[in-house]
Amino acid sequence: MGIFRKQGKNREARAAEIADQVADGKGFYGRATRAFLGKEDFAKVQQTIGAYQSGQDVRQLLAMGAPTVAAVVVSIGDTGRLVNFDPVVDLVLQPSGTTDPITLQTVVSKLRIPRTGDQVLLIADPARPGGYLYAGDGVAP
Repeated sequence: MGIFRKQGKNREARAAEIADQVADGKGFYGRATRAFLGKEDFAKVQQTIGAYQSGQDVRQLLAMGAPTVAAVVVSIGDTGRLVNFDPVVDLVLQPSGTTDPITLQTVVSKLRIPRTGDQVLLIADPARPGGYLYAGDGVAP
């Protein structure tokens, strides 16, 4: 029972709504975050939220049965950012069947950080034709 706000949404839905506002720079939370952090740091926050949201998209696509593409890790670099204590990394990947490497910035589990030469899975990004999303190592969800 809320005296000062409506009780129509649960905490998770409200947190997702606030994260979207921050990522877009809109609403009270987005404008306040942009004002306090400055342009460079706000861009880093937006990238981190984007990496987190791409992980959610991958889980939904896997649940729907979207096809995956195998890729080999060419290199991995640390960005210095964390999402829920999991690192955000820069991956250079070589998808099977192509000659051009691709670069992704994504959240990886700190228990399953890929190494150079490891095989990982990718999913075609429905929001960016020709782009991919990191789907993990395929061992466990």
